[in-house]
Amino acid sequence: MADAAAPPPAEAPAAEAAPAAPAAAAEPAPAPAAEPAPAPATEIVSSDLSADQLEDYKEAFGLFDRVGDSKVAYNQVADLMRALGQNPTNKTVSSILGNPSADDMANQRIDFGAFLPMLTTVAGGPDKGTYDDYVEGLRVFDKEGNGTVMGAELRIVLSTLGEKMTEAEIEALMTGQEDENGSVNYESFVKHILSV
Repeated sequence: MADAAAPPPAEAPAAEAAPAAPAAAAEPAPAPAAEPAPAPATEIVSSDLSADQLEDYKEAFGLFDRVGDSKVAYNQVADLMRALGQNPTNKTVSSILGNPSADDMANQRIDFGAFLPMLTTVAGGPDKGTYDDYVEGLRVFDKEGNGTVMGAELRIVLSTLGEKMTEAEIEALMTGQEDENGSVNYESFVKHILSV
């Protein structure tokens, strides 16, 4: 007897193989494209500011850092914003800080990265001044209680307090506002300002 090599086993025909599942079911559906993570607030804010502005803000922030940890106390935030040309109310600042307790106001500290978006929130907010606010502000200068202030005194206020105006801006604003005695009816003046 000859040792005959057994023929190799035949491979099963493809038709007998398990039926292939549809391609869609065989592969998991691709995950939706992930949204890029939002940029940190300081990057967004920084892109809206010039390099000089950002540097000025950092420098001012550093001046309010009394401990040397690159942070300022919550109770300094309003003063810092005012030093940077804004005029938020204490209530607004407290709200932006999350209405902290008096103890937190004295002890909690904030870094520049967290402060900058707060500053831009205040800077970008609507001007809260109303007709009545302006009239009340000018009434302080009404020494005689007759609804007028001296034009010269008003010029000094406009050039020295708050956002200081130039002489040319003041003259443009004051044109036609003074009477023959150099007095200005401040209610009419406020209406004039608000209409400009």
